[in-house]
Amino acid sequence: MRMYDIIMKKRNGEALSKPEIDFFIDGYTKGEIPDYQVSALMMAIYFQGMNEEETLALTLAMANSGDMLNLSALEGIKVDKHSTGGVGDKTTLALTPMVAACGIPIAKMSGRGLGHTGGTIDKLESFPGFSTGISTQTFIDNVNRIGIAVMGQTADLAPADKKLYALRDVTATVDNMSLIASSIMSKKLAAGADAIVLDVKTGSGAFMKTEADSVALAKEMTKIGRNAGRNTIAVVSDMDQPLGFAVGNALEVEEAIATLKGQGPEDFVELCLTLGSQMLIAGGKAKNAEEAREMLMKVLATGEALDKLAEFVEAQGGKKEAVYDTDLLPKASIVEPVYSPVNGYIEHIECDEVGICSLILGGGRETKESNIDLSVGIVLTKKVGDKVEKGDVIAYIHANDDIKLVNAKERFLKAYTFSEKQPKKSKIIKHIL
Repeated sequence: MRMYDIIMKKRNGEALSKPEIDFFIDGYTKGEIPDYQVSALMMAIYFQGMNEEETLALTLAMANSGDMLNLSALEGIKVDKHSTGGVGDKTTLALTPMVAACGIPIAKMSGRGLGHTGGTIDKLESFPGFSTGISTQTFIDNVNRIGIAVMGQTADLAPADKKLYALRDVTATVDNMSLIASSIMSKKLAAGADAIVLDVKTGSGAFMKTEADSVALAKEMTKIGRNAGRNTIAVVSDMDQPLGFAVGNALEVEEAIATLKGQGPEDFVELCLTLGSQMLIAGGKAKNAEEAREMLMKVLATGEALDKLAEFVEAQGGKKEAVYDTDLLPKASIVEPVYSPVNGYIEHIECDEVGICSLILGGGRETKESNIDLSVGIVLTKKVGDKVEKGDVIAYIHANDDIKLVNAKERFLKAYTFSEKQPKKSKIIKHIL
């Protein structure tokens, strides 16, 4: 088998066989096939596309290119949740203790963020002492004992995807539905869950900007999951403005804790209840969404979900007292209000721009080597559809540097569009597939 023939076959619009896909993934992972040949194949795939069988074969080849996490030692049906990301997306922090408190084992691999805020691991490190640097055995033991554990993604989990994505990133071949879907799903399959619930974002703060593209991606990923023998459900949710009010690591942790106390923002609570319901159904704990929602509401009302978060934090070395007293979380030295410049309604928030403001403040990473300031960020007080008077506070900026504060504040105001007429508020849940 020759890489040259595989490139030509795809260039001519033909479907690649599973052995051909396995050959190029295996050879590229081992360093036996050079970047320039794989770049040529990626460009051919970009223009010619891949059918359902090819996409599944590519996903499985990447998933099997490294370690496959074995979760057979865990009791019950293991359900994983994945989000395509966005601004203020602290869902894992509130959702996993809610679901774990209802009896679904949560064994989650997460990463650090590269962009406007940290990833789930960075946010969890807002709890003093918290560590995801645990062994696989401790990871398994914690899930069996308290129902939840989060560890960092190992270097050997789907290494082919990591290598291939880096190449696609510099060869303008990222934006292809099959390649995007297989990249995401290869890591999910390698992580070993029995069922997968996907939160596919859509809007100005999402990877997929249009609803049609988000639905297409959701369909592609659920198809891959089911063809791979995993019960896979996708929820398409709104990311045309920040999720909830808080953007920034410790600030998002605080909002997640408020949610577990029954005091969360309406859109964030609804998303957690919707995703959580699908996870309970997939895990066999509830027959339908109504029954699942009641179970989730109960663990919020009784405080069981909050206590589960505290148990989880303590089990991984964190200060559980910070769950009950958020003053123990990192705090910025400056809190500056941002005022509305006009009377009227908030018509639109350019979500990505709010994320960039958090990055400017130091809440995210521009490179993998960047240090994150866990205390900084933005807390909105007004969102799309809300009425404002000139001089009303629309947000608070949390900062530790005067220059960064000035730059972030100037950019933040430009992210807001105001109008005289009240716009229609968008629903957080768009589709369930």
